Amino acid sequence: MKLKNMLIVVDDIELSKKFYKELFGLDIVVDFDGNVILTEGLVLQDRKIWEKFLGREVTYGHHDAELYFEENQMDAFVERLKNSSFEIQYVNPLMEHDWGQRVVRIYDPDMHVIEVGETMEYVARRFLVQGLSVEETAAKTQLPLSMVELIATTSE
Repeated sequence: MKLKNMLIVVDDIELSKKFYKELFGLDIVVDFDGNVILTEGLVLQDRKIWEKFLGREVTYGHHDAELYFEENQMDAFVERLKNSSFEIQYVNPLMEHDWGQRVVRIYDPDMHVIEVGETMEYVARRFLVQGLSVEETAAKTQLPLSMVELIATTSE
């Protein structure tokens, strides 16, 4: 078995298509009658269709899940958020975790939580370039030493 898609319920398909295209570069794969499949496996479904399928009302904003994207150019991404046509609501602005990964969390137009973070390989490379040893980098990032050793011996 393999996971094929992640479906989120939205109130305004057109607004959500624009949001995910403008901020995340997701393109439309299929667009049909209240169901939109975007690249990267994200599916948008109109709230009314989902409620009819389930026979229950949708409630947004319970912070019980998030969509996770990776982006190594975090400063540029944060700038994209600032300059977007959307009024971005932050769960938390750009921050750095104890293990060195920089992340930002925002809400989409339907209050789904989205996290954007650097890849851990990128974080490890950053520490190695800054002069941390392989051992220090593994300890800081909490990555296995063997993984950091591999990162240290391969080019980007």
